[in-house]
Amino acid sequence: MLDLKFIRENPDKVRQALKAKLVIADLDLLLRLDKNRRALLQEVEEQKKIRNRVNGQIGLKKKKGESVQELVTSISTVSQKIDEIDRKVGDIDKSISTILINIPNIPHETVPVSKDSSGNQVVREWGQKRQFGFEASDHLELGRRLGWLSFERGAAVTGSAFPVFQGRGARLVRALINFMLDLHTKKHGYEEVSVPHLVNRQSMFGTGQLPRLEGDMYALKDDDYFLIPTAEVPVTNLFRDEMFEEKLLPRKLVAYTPCYRREAGSYGKETKGLSRVHQFDKVELVKFVKPEGSLEELESLVKEAEAVLQLLEIPYRVLLLSTADLSFAGMKGYDLEAWSSVSGRWHEVSSCTLFGDFQARRMNIRYRPAGGAKSEYVHTLNGSGVALARTVLCLMENFQTASGGVEFPKALRPYLD
Repeated sequence: MLDLKFIRENPDKVRQALKAKLVIADLDLLLRLDKNRRALLQEVEEQKKIRNRVNGQIGLKKKKGESVQELVTSISTVSQKIDEIDRKVGDIDKSISTILINIPNIPHETVPVSKDSSGNQVVREWGQKRQFGFEASDHLELGRRLGWLSFERGAAVTGSAFPVFQGRGARLVRALINFMLDLHTKKHGYEEVSVPHLVNRQSMFGTGQLPRLEGDMYALKDDDYFLIPTAEVPVTNLFRDEMFEEKLLPRKLVAYTPCYRREAGSYGKETKGLSRVHQFDKVELVKFVKPEGSLEELESLVKEAEAVLQLLEIPYRVLLLSTADLSFAGMKGYDLEAWSSVSGRWHEVSSCTLFGDFQARRMNIRYRPAGGAKSEYVHTLNGSGVALARTVLCLMENFQTASGGVEFPKALRPYLD
């Protein structure tokens, strides 16, 4: 979340952020509550000074053997005033918190301002789009014919948009996971972690999914737990309420998990087959870094996600997200979209986001600078490295052969054999 002092000193920037991210929050009320709170805190300090002074007078009178009843009565009145002010401050704190948690992060100055996704900017493209010399099939037809993929069996077991991978299709999923984990741990310097797939409400709040996105999450009925929408949530929360030593930064973690999303806001979007499902596998990259250099860390994060697609020989493009598509907690972000020559569409397979200290403030994650300087909040980043469902879609469709099979790229073959 944003620092209240920052909001107080930069209200116009916050108003611009609310407008840019299409978020409604009563900033004027927040500023009035903050002003009243500070006035009450000043008043309570004055009352405490009076109480301390009277306590001193009581002590002196007792030493002299004089009556202190009048002073005791007055100090009781002052204490009652202090208690009343403390209650008012507590009520105001609750009201401030309710508004504060609904104020988004401030977009970086390099983020395009736009009312919708048309403001996203193509930064670069990579790869050659395949041209077929035969009638190509989409991934659903390929999956059915090869016996790799069944949405019908998934629907019978659970419901719509829950795919089942079978035989070599299941092997493909496992191969991609191992390929990406090996790449990020051996070449990119990430430490692998295995994390819970259920998280508590505090964890979801810490990374910014709650309260705004609760309707898109799968929640347990009898426990206040959520199925994770991404490994970002448990991995980032691993260090909640902890202090890093500066020499340990940047800290880079990678995790494979399935991800669960209700996709309540998917109306009007592409929903065919693997393009939009409720459960999908993903390898997630998370960084904890010092504030200086965090923008450069975002660029390197994008490059690490791009490396996956380059090795898989999937054409892709990198989009700089506009304010309309940037996440609630995001400060700056990029999407990687992979190309399918069958559908003739771009499919998002990775989002890479810098959050600044927005998440760290919610989770109280700090670092201690060398030399004994005052502790600071870390900056957090995460990115998909990458998501499997749409990557599988693009691999199957782009690498199909005239004989009806699929010949996968060279980098993946050792994991499939």
